[in-house]
Amino acid sequence: QVQLVESGGGLVQTGGSLRLSCAASGITYRPYTMGWYRQAPGKQRELVAIITGGDIYNYADSVKGRFTISRDNSKNTVSLQMNSLKPEDTAVYYCNVDVPWPKRVYWGQGTQVTVSS
Repeated sequence: QVQLVESGGGLVQTGGSLRLSCAASGITYRPYTMGWYRQAPGKQRELVAIITGGDIYNYADSVKGRFTISRDNSKNTVSLQMNSLKPEDTAVYYCNVDVPWPKRVYWGQGTQVTVSS
């Protein structure tokens, strides 16, 4: 079965950095979209950053200039480097793989990121 395993979450102070990683298993690399979403308490899940199958990068306005998404196709992983973290970045972060055809969507279990003020 396809499985997405996330790591790298934790507790940091404002201005600190974290690097999230997601390793996909049970799936062969294809030019599908990979990315990160997050969900804070009382809020809907929102897009943080994605890399599309066409190698287009898309970041939420709130993280532009601070977060960097990257992928390693040979290892079938996607990472999110988060710098200059703010308390509003506190959320559960989810890895996502979106296969357009046939349509399939996969999610990681989520990893907690907490930024203290």
